[in-house]
Amino acid sequence: MIGLETMGEALKMAVFWVLAISTVFFAVFVVTAKDIVRAGLALIMCMFGIAALYILLNAQFLGIIQVLVYIGAIGVLILFAVMLTKHEIGGGPGED
Repeated sequence: MIGLETMGEALKMAVFWVLAISTVFFAVFVVTAKDIVRAGLALIMCMFGIAALYILLNAQFLGIIQVLVYIGAIGVLILFAVMLTKHEIGGGPGED
């Protein structure tokens, strides 16, 4: 019979691996994305994954600082990138 402590450790390991794989996936997507907005959103998701890993490791302060400082700063960076990027809206027919 599996004890509660073993079930808790197995669940913690499963959550860790899901967070680790998703964080690596979003980090690779940041590097390979051609659109700046998608790259910025993937970077935000990567930072959320890192914050969740910090919280999983009982470093709650680092997780909260990760969310407040880094994710807040990346959100502002995306806004400035979108505002300062020259992109014509409503191009001619047949243009994508």
